[in-house]
Amino acid sequence: MIKIQYAFELLSNPIWKRDYDIFGIDEHLDVLERVKEKYINAEFSDVSLPLLEPTSFEPDQDSDVISSENFVSKLQNSTALLVQVVSAGSSRCAQFYSLWKRIASFLDGVADTGMVDTSDLKLATYLSEKRYTGAPFFRNGLPSLLAFPPGCKTSDCIVRYTGELSVDAVTDWFATTILSLPRISYYSKESLAQSFLGKASRHKVKVIFVSKTGQRATPSVRQVAKIYWSYASFAFTVWREEESVFWSNTFGVEEAPAVIILRDPGVKPVVYHGLIDTSRLVDIMEQNKHQVLPQLRSVTSMELGCDPKGYSRAGNDTTVWYCAVVIGRQSAELHKMRETMRRVQEILSNDADSDQLDLQTATSAAVALKEKRLTFAWVDGEAQKRFCLFYVNVEDSHDTCGPRRDITDAPRLFLVRYKRNDTEVNKKVEENPMNMFASMASRDADPTSQLVALYKGLDETPQIIKWISETVRDGDTRDLPFHRTSTPELVPEDADPIWSKGREQIISSSRGVKQRMGTVLQRINDLVDDPRLGPMLLLAALMSFGFIYLRRNQSIKPNESANSSQSNTEGDERPKLRRRRPKGQRNPDLPPSITDMEPPNAVQMPFTDSDSE
Repeated sequence: MIKIQYAFELLSNPIWKRDYDIFGIDEHLDVLERVKEKYINAEFSDVSLPLLEPTSFEPDQDSDVISSENFVSKLQNSTALLVQVVSAGSSRCAQFYSLWKRIASFLDGVADTGMVDTSDLKLATYLSEKRYTGAPFFRNGLPSLLAFPPGCKTSDCIVRYTGELSVDAVTDWFATTILSLPRISYYSKESLAQSFLGKASRHKVKVIFVSKTGQRATPSVRQVAKIYWSYASFAFTVWREEESVFWSNTFGVEEAPAVIILRDPGVKPVVYHGLIDTSRLVDIMEQNKHQVLPQLRSVTSMELGCDPKGYSRAGNDTTVWYCAVVIGRQSAELHKMRETMRRVQEILSNDADSDQLDLQTATSAAVALKEKRLTFAWVDGEAQKRFCLFYVNVEDSHDTCGPRRDITDAPRLFLVRYKRNDTEVNKKVEENPMNMFASMASRDADPTSQLVALYKGLDETPQIIKWISETVRDGDTRDLPFHRTSTPELVPEDADPIWSKGREQIISSSRGVKQRMGTVLQRINDLVDDPRLGPMLLLAALMSFGFIYLRRNQSIKPNESANSSQSNTEGDERPKLRRRRPKGQRNPDLPPSITDMEPPNAVQMPFTDSDSE
C-alpha cells in the first residue's frame, strides 16, 4: 500500500510525471525507503500522508535561461558555455540554485552560463544522454551540468560533469578541464622563499596574492595568470595574524587581502591592498609585467622596440631609435651593472634630479627616452649565446657570452642604433635584379639598419649617461651608412606549459583517451541494466543447445553402404593422374654429353698394366 500511495503521489504531480516518463527521473526513492522502514510493523492507516512534499523552484529574472529559440545564438560565440539542466519540481535543483549563482558569478567574464528547464522537451532531450533503446536520461539525475568547450557547436563534444555539486569543485573542474587554466599553488611563509621565489624563473616578475580565507584562485585570476604567464609567476599565501610582523617587515603588507609585485632583485616590492577585481588586476599586471630594467627576450623584443624586424616604441613612423643593452651571465657583476643602469634610467627619466643630471651632456639621451626612442634592457648572455656573440664581437667575449668557463664574468654595455628606410631597402633589392644570390641575401636581411657602439669606460653613472647622450646625438645628426644584416633570433627561455598545448582544441589527446575509456565503462553499465539483455542471452543459449543437439543426433550411414558404393564405382573411369612436370627443363640447343646417351658402336678401350705401353 505504501508503494501504491507513493506511485499515486508521484504520478499525480504533472512535473514529476513528465520527468519520470520521459527522462526516468525519480529523486524521491530515499523517502520511500525511509517510510517503509519507519512503518514496517504498522497499519497503513497509521502512515502520515502525503508521503511527498511538492517543491516549487523558479529561477530569478537575472538568471540566464536558455531555450530552443536562443540556444543556437549561445553557441555562436567562441567562449565556453556551462549549462545546468534543471526541473521546476526538483528539490535538489532548488537546493543547488544558490550555489549555481555563485558559480555563475565566478565565471562571469571568463565563460557563459545558462539554465535549461526540462519543460523545454526538445532542448532537454538534445542535451541528455541516450540509452541503447534511444530513450533520453540523465545519468546522475538533476541538476545536470554539462559544458561546451571553446569552439564546440554540437552535442558530440559536450563534456559532462560527474563530480561533487559544490562551488569549488565545479569551478575548478570547468577552469582546469574545459578552459585549461593553470592552477595557482598556495605556499606557507616557510616554503614561499624556497619553493616559489627560489625555483621560479629568474627573468619573470613574481606576483604573490595574500589571501585572508585560503580560497582557491578564481577562474578570472587564473585567466590573468595564463595571459601573463610569459611575464610573471604567480603564487598564493594565507594571511595569519601571528605572522603579520613578517609580512610587514619583509614585503610591506599591513593587512589582507593584498597583492605583492616583486620585480628586479633589490627593488622595493610594490603592494596593492584591498579587494581587486579582474579589470584592476589586468591594469596592475600591464603596469608591472616588465622588470624595472626590462629583460630582452623573444616575447618582449618587439614590445620594447629592440627587434630589427620591428618598430620603435614611439610608433611606426619613427625612423631612428636606440636600445641600450646590458648583457652578461647571471652573476654579482651583472646584478651590479643592472643596478647602475636602473639608476641611469631613473636619472634620465626624472627631470627633478638636476643635481645628478648634467643637462648639457645628457639632453639628447633624456629627450630620446622621453620620446620613447631610447629603451634600456638587459640580456642573459648565457642563454642567448649567439645573440651575445653577434653584438659583443671582441676577443674576450667568452667572459660575457655562453656558459661559464672560468671565474671571470664581465658584463658589457652596448648601444644599438636602428634606422628604417623603406626607399633604401627597395633600392638595394632592385640594384641587382639578375643576381639571384644577392637578391636572396637582401631578402633575408633585417629591414632595419643596425650600428652598434660598445661601451669601454668605467661603470659609473655620469660617464655612462654622457656616453649614451653623445652616441644618440651623433646618431641623430650625422649621416651614417645604411647597413643591413641578419641578426640571430632570441632563443625562447621557457618551454610551453602542458596546459597551453592544444587547449584551444576541443579536448586534448590525453583527456580524450581518458574520456573515451570512461564512456566505454558507462556503456557497459548501461548494457547490463538493459532489460532486453536477459531474454537475448536466453535466446542465444537455447539456439546454441539446439545446434549441439542436432549435430550429435545426425544419422550416420553404415560402412556396408559405403563399401557397396565404392564397388559400384570400380568400373567407372578413374580420373587421370596429373602428370608431373619435370623438375628441370633442358635446353635443346646444347650438344649432348657422353653421359646423356651411349652410341651403338661404342667399344670399351682395354687398359694395359704398364704405363709405358
